[in-house]
Amino acid sequence: MSPADRSRYDTLGLVAGLFLLSTAAAAYEIAPASVLPLVRSALDIGPTAAGWLVSVMYATAVLASVPVGFLLDRIPIRRAVTFGGIALLVAGVWGWYAATVGAYWWVFVSRVLGGIAYVLFWNAGANTVGRAVSPEARATAVGVFTASAPVGFTLGQFGSPLIAARFGWPAILPAFAAIAAVGVVLFLLATRRRSIDAAEDEPDRDGVVSLLTDPAVWILCVLCFLAYALYLFLNTWMPSYLVEGFGVSLAVSGLLTALLPAVGIVSRSSGGVLSDRVFGHRRRPVAVTSFVVAAPAVVSVAVVSRVGLLIGLLVVIGFAVQVVIGLMFSYITEIVASDVQATAVSLLTSVGLFGAFIGPIVAGGIIDRAGYRPAFLLAGGVAVFGIVLAWRAPEPA
Repeated sequence: MSPADRSRYDTLGLVAGLFLLSTAAAAYEIAPASVLPLVRSALDIGPTAAGWLVSVMYATAVLASVPVGFLLDRIPIRRAVTFGGIALLVAGVWGWYAATVGAYWWVFVSRVLGGIAYVLFWNAGANTVGRAVSPEARATAVGVFTASAPVGFTLGQFGSPLIAARFGWPAILPAFAAIAAVGVVLFLLATRRRSIDAAEDEPDRDGVVSLLTDPAVWILCVLCFLAYALYLFLNTWMPSYLVEGFGVSLAVSGLLTALLPAVGIVSRSSGGVLSDRVFGHRRRPVAVTSFVVAAPAVVSVAVVSRVGLLIGLLVVIGFAVQVVIGLMFSYITEIVASDVQATAVSLLTSVGLFGAFIGPIVAGGIIDRAGYRPAFLLAGGVAVFGIVLAWRAPEPA
């Protein structure tokens, strides 16, 4: 095998390993959501406590993302990824044991450990994949990597009931975490002959301060916040809206809402392709276009009266919102210094996931007080603000 072919296969193995790690963590994250009745019965808890078994991973990611980014800029990536794989496996086995003996709070704490592993895989993956390929293919490669999240969500939502029916619901925790072992082995094999660390010198305090005070960085972070807030608002409240507004069954409403993450498998990979192939490696047009498409589609959800039209709108919104999510994680590394790229990705992750955490909560308050229509209209306003902000986003040099 020629050196060029070996390098190509190593790059594919690196991307595949990180993709599997992120998929495993995403499946582990969402797994309890589709078996919550079983969780509540087994642990004798209410809906709020059960919901926190999923939400705690978002909260952990928001709080841990930036510290994890600092560490990723300072320690070898191979060591960090290995630690993350071990942490996720420990979290899965720990959670399984705690669940079998009915210890809710130990399950909760194990999910915190899993949340740290999740954000480590995500930040390391988005940054490392972008560095492993040529600048011309960076956005495409990172976009493909970000599709690991909806793939993991789909796997977790679909597989959890099947595993629970055969082995009991606690088995879902180690089952999805075990995928990480394959990812770690693949990643280590693919990187044994190459250096993949960001820089020889650690970022100094001035570099980190410059990153945190850069208006361009914060424009991209807020755009990521808006996109995640819209995405999780729709994922959380669309099933209830379909049941209450259109009279469909809960099972059908869940199936229709699953179009949002399913579309993301394609759209998150497409952001980089559109940027690289259609817009000549320019990033801003993709960000602007995604919000231009999303804004009227979100508003239209509040006024359509036919399920067929609503399904079409869900596909459009799911594609538009997740295109920009897939692009942002390569975009931000291109406007910062090389020694703070992992920190920049971590900051973007933290701010974006804060939008995912708070979006459904704010929307729920509006729905409680004024109903669904004002909530969707406000979401349309959020998308319009995204258009304005995206228009001011910088182009990488």
